[in-house]
Parts: sequence; C-alpha cells; structure tokens
Amino acid sequence: MKKLGLYCFGNDLRLHDLAPLRALAARVDQLLCVVCVDPALVVSSPHIVGDAPISMRRRQFLEESIAQLAVSLDKLGQRLIVCRASASQGLAELLVRYPVDEVYRSRHPGTYERSQWQFLQKSFPATRFQELDSHTLFNWGALPFAPAALPPTFSQFRKAVADLRVPQPLPVLSELPPPPGAIALPERERGVFPLGDDTRHYRFYGGERAGLEHMHSYFKSDWPSRYKLLRNDLDNWYHSTKFSPWLALGCVSAREIVSQLRDYEARNGGNDSTEWIYFELLWREYFQWYAYQHGNHLFRFQGIKQRKPLTSFYPERFRAWTQGETPWPLVNACMHQLNETAYMSNRGRQIVASCFVHELKLDWRYGAAYFEQQLIDYDMASNWGNWQYLAGVGADPRGHRRFDLEKQTHQYDPDGVFISQWRGRGTLSVLDSQDMVGWPCVDRSGKE
Repeated sequence: MKKLGLYCFGNDLRLHDLAPLRALAARVDQLLCVVCVDPALVVSSPHIVGDAPISMRRRQFLEESIAQLAVSLDKLGQRLIVCRASASQGLAELLVRYPVDEVYRSRHPGTYERSQWQFLQKSFPATRFQELDSHTLFNWGALPFAPAALPPTFSQFRKAVADLRVPQPLPVLSELPPPPGAIALPERERGVFPLGDDTRHYRFYGGERAGLEHMHSYFKSDWPSRYKLLRNDLDNWYHSTKFSPWLALGCVSAREIVSQLRDYEARNGGNDSTEWIYFELLWREYFQWYAYQHGNHLFRFQGIKQRKPLTSFYPERFRAWTQGETPWPLVNACMHQLNETAYMSNRGRQIVASCFVHELKLDWRYGAAYFEQQLIDYDMASNWGNWQYLAGVGADPRGHRRFDLEKQTHQYDPDGVFISQWRGRGTLSVLDSQDMVGWPCVDRSGKE
C-alpha cells in the first residue's frame, strides 16, 4: 500500500533549503502539498486595530509568492492546494478525506500556528506529525541552551551562539513524489488567489524566484561592503539589503543568505559592513526564538515585564500618527512612505515607534498592529519583539528607547529632502489643545 504524506507550507514558500519537505518526500510514495491562508488573517489584523484589512501591497506580495510556489511545484509534477481556511479547518478536512500517514511542516514561532498544530495532533492521533527548522539560522537541537532558557538580552544571545556554525543550505528540490490520482477539491480549495488589477511596479515582487534574483544581484554588487555606513538611510533602495519581505514569507532562506554572504566575503574580503549584515540576521534569529519562548506574552500590554507602561489609547493621536499628521515632519514623512509603499527603513521604524510610545504616549500594541497591517515584510516575531524592545517591555536591558526627534531629523535628513519628498510637514490643526499638552510647538512649516 502506498504511503501518503502531506506537506503544509507556511513561513517557507520556497523549494530551496527546505529540510522538512525534503525529509517527508524521502518517506512517502505520494504527496499532498498544501498552503492554508486563513481569511480572518488576510482580511484584517488579529491584534487590536480591528477590522481594517492588511495593505493591498502586503496581500499582493503574498498572492504573488503563493502563485510562484504553485508554478514551481507544477514543474515537478505536483500541484499546490490552497485552502482558504485556517490550518486547523483546512488540513482537518483533507486528513478526513485522504488516508494521510504523515504531516510535515517548518517549525513556526507563532502561538496561533502552534495551537492549531497541537489541535490537529490531538484530532488525528493515528497520523504522524513532524516539524523541522527551516525559518531560522540554527536548528533547535543545536542551540547551546533550551529554547525556554533563551538569554534575556540580545548581547547575551549573540555571545552564546558566537561559535555556532550556520548549516549549509540544501539545494533546490529537483523531484517530489506525485500527488494521489484524481484529487477532488472543493471550490474554495482550488487554485491560487487571483492577482490584483493594480500592476504598478512596487520594487518588491513576491515569490522564490524574485527573492533569489534580488539576493544574487545584491551580492554581485559592491553594496554589501558599504552596508554599515549606509544602512540608516531613510529612502535609498541600495543602502540596505531589502531581504526582509522574502525572509518574512520564507521565499528565501536565511541560511542561503548567509551562504551567499560568506561567498561574497571570500571573493571581495570581509569588513565591518559584511559582518553587520550577519549581525542583523542574528537579531532576526533572536526574535524568532524570543517569540517561541514567550508565546502570548508577545502581545500583552506589559510585554514580558511585570510592569505596565504609562501609556493609553487616544483615538485622535493614533489617527494622526497613522495618517502622518503629527507635529513632527520626519515622523509624518515616514508614515506617508509606509502608507504608500508598505515599506519603511529600519531607522524610520525606530523613529516613528519612539514617537508613538514616548511622545504620543500611546499603547505600543496599537502601533505594532498597524505595522502588521501595513508592512510588506511583516514578520510576527521581529515586529512584535522590536516594538516591545522600544516600548521598554521587552528584551532591552535599558528599559526603553526614546529618540530625540529633532536630533534624528538633523542627522538623517539634514537638508529636508526626505521630508519634502514624502510631504512630512508638521500640523497642529488635527489636534485639539487638550491633546497637545506637553507637545512642542511646531508651526505648519515644521519648524519649532
């Protein structure tokens, strides 16, 4: 009797360096390839903000990535089943319909994803469930500490993993077991999302092929050798790696990026800039295990601390921030950039988040949720971990990170080019006098 396996794609929309799919393919004779896209997560953010849909560009990137994966699987004689349902519902229906022996996936740090996985395990005790690491640099078993004993700060984490070798990425899969014959799928499971009508060039295109092309192009240039000097630029395509959108959906493996980085250093020599690229990947790594360790505490007001911030929710302040209508020109410019492109530099994210928490005195979770809705490179662990860090309820040993907005403006936009390009002039007209208590007086030209 032929052995049937099911692979559930999630944060790994690719065919290169995919250990769990490779492992399952070696164990079964037939294979179902599935991706579940929960409509509740696509239509609106599950955290705080409410019914506002995720940005069109974020959804477009997801749709393109799924479509590219479907094409790649088709070339191997497979087909991608897209379940427009939660994993617990979509996979359960397939497991009832087909005699699946084994189910594999990449390990996911999210509590929502983990709870659904546990539900399926309990519901189908005769089926073997297995998850392996593919979204992180290091494997669970290779860490010099238990995931539940993650070092409390990034500096301690970095020292702990300093001697760990990042595994070499696995090559792209060249063959897979076939699907079972005559798969009969309900309408909602058939096909992939249709692409939107708006086909303007957004710089970022979803999918494994686009991500790998971007990565190879970047490492063929000399930009990696200048990364540390330029990474804080607010609006230049080449001044940062721009890997994050493809990393977020797993279209490109973090291990593949490290491999390409080391090849670049072998050809061109390493320096502080190339090492800083790895340093940033370690930050991403830290937050993946951070999310796994802290679970639902990632979304709590007090974070992982035992004290609550002295902030609240003020609707008009929140609206002004999201629309780029605060008294701070640089913050406004960054928010306009986010709303129009679904992307913002790392420096910009720190600036607007600091303003949100420390100047506007807003509950940090609303800012994190707005980023979740808007960002094309939204990654649950990195987004919520970074917001906690800046709000003083996370892994920052200093307690909080407050940026001097005037100093940031002079340092990163001294000539006002970015502010002018993204229409960031400050305004007081949207805020009443009570809301402005304690705020600096800024006129409409943006000068104090």
